[in-house]
Amino acid sequence: MEKRKVLVVDDESRMRKLVKDFLQRENFEVLEAADGSEALDIFFADNDIALVILDVMMPKMDGWQVCREIRAFSKVPIIMLTARGDEKDELQGFELGVDEYISKPFSPKILVARVEAILRRSNGGTESGEVLEVGGIHMDKAAHMVEIDGKSVDLSYKEFELLAYFMENKGIALSREKILNNVWNYDYFGDARTIDTHVKKLRSKLGEKGELIKTIWGMGYKLEV
Repeated sequence: MEKRKVLVVDDESRMRKLVKDFLQRENFEVLEAADGSEALDIFFADNDIALVILDVMMPKMDGWQVCREIRAFSKVPIIMLTARGDEKDELQGFELGVDEYISKPFSPKILVARVEAILRRSNGGTESGEVLEVGGIHMDKAAHMVEIDGKSVDLSYKEFELLAYFMENKGIALSREKILNNVWNYDYFGDARTIDTHVKKLRSKLGEKGELIKTIWGMGYKLEV
């Protein structure tokens, strides 16, 4: 089986080594970059990178700039690492199309689990062989595709996961806590703004169908047809 390639970008060599060691144990091939400029050189020189783990605070070019450059050309999954606990950073990351956001210090095992989960879904994992149809929204989970009236809708990994959760629970009122637990996993330490930001972007991408996602004030959301 061909090794999946992960680009780890962090100006701390000790952090890169820690992440690299854990990923290599799970049979990943790891490329390293010590700053944003080097990261872009490596990324655009290699077409086989499956996922990028990207630190926010770096010399020459920070993680936000690197993310913008990559997103202009690629939908490759991106996990952002940061030492900050600032909600603004987290929201900015999701606005830029970051798939996961992990604050330092973190458990390397959890990071590897996130990498595995993202790649499993983005490659059409075996557990996602389902087709969902709700209110004119067509979702093929295995192919990781969403269509409305025959037109493809371009969703990030987390937007796709969120929509799938809504469609699987159509007509059911879902609290923000329940959404966090099921879409972001129990070990995610976020808050309601994370969900609200994703719902806002998801509604926008769904166009008129976005109106099917109803806000339940003081609680959460419901997909209602």
